[in-house]
Amino acid sequence: MSGVMKRMGMIFRAKANKALDRAEDPRETLDYSYQKQLELLQKVRRGVADVATSRKRLELQLNQLQGQSGKLEDQGRKALALGREDLAREALSRRAALQQQVTDLETQHRTLQGEEEKLTLAAQRLQAKVDAFRTKKETIKATYTAAQAQTQIGEAFSGISEEMGDVGMAIQRAEDKTAQLQARAGALDELLASGALDDPSGMAKDDIAAELDRISGGSDVELELQRMKAELAGGSPQQAIEGGQKQEQPRPNMDK
Repeated sequence: MSGVMKRMGMIFRAKANKALDRAEDPRETLDYSYQKQLELLQKVRRGVADVATSRKRLELQLNQLQGQSGKLEDQGRKALALGREDLAREALSRRAALQQQVTDLETQHRTLQGEEEKLTLAAQRLQAKVDAFRTKKETIKATYTAAQAQTQIGEAFSGISEEMGDVGMAIQRAEDKTAQLQARAGALDELLASGALDDPSGMAKDDIAAELDRISGGSDVELELQRMKAELAGGSPQQAIEGGQKQEQPRPNMDK
């Protein structure tokens, strides 16, 4: 059961990873990474500004303490000149206390100044990395966009090629049907020219047979006419027919 669960978990992770790959756009990922780097750079700059502000505040305090120390020193000299050694000792005691504060502030000032320099250098290096990443990001995005466009063009050409294959087959079928119809039309034209299609029964006769039928029909009419004449004249139909045939024989040429 544990093996089955492990396998199911692996299949799920593989499918989820594949789905994420399809959903992920490298350009969006690069833009997101660049945005995060800009935010980090902004934090570093704010840190540099905060350290510089603290350093500047210490410098102001140092200037004030040094001014007070100088003032106490002058007061001690004046008191000593006036014979007031006690006042001079008090002024020097206060000056010594201020000098200890000045020393502490100078130590803090040097520490802050060192931190400020480190943060400034880090900000400069980070700025250089961010600029380099931005250049690389734009290059990768342009390359990816060009590759994507080429892929889409290739897929379009592939689809056109498949469609053109189907169109070519359709054109071939149309040409075959056209040739078949042209052949059929040519055959019908030949049949119409020969007269084979004039008789629906298909028993149409040529010119010679038609002429023979015409002559035969004429002879039958003549024979029938002679028979009717013989009946009216009182003779036999056979004699009328024979007489008619004798009359139809050509007469000899007497001019010879």
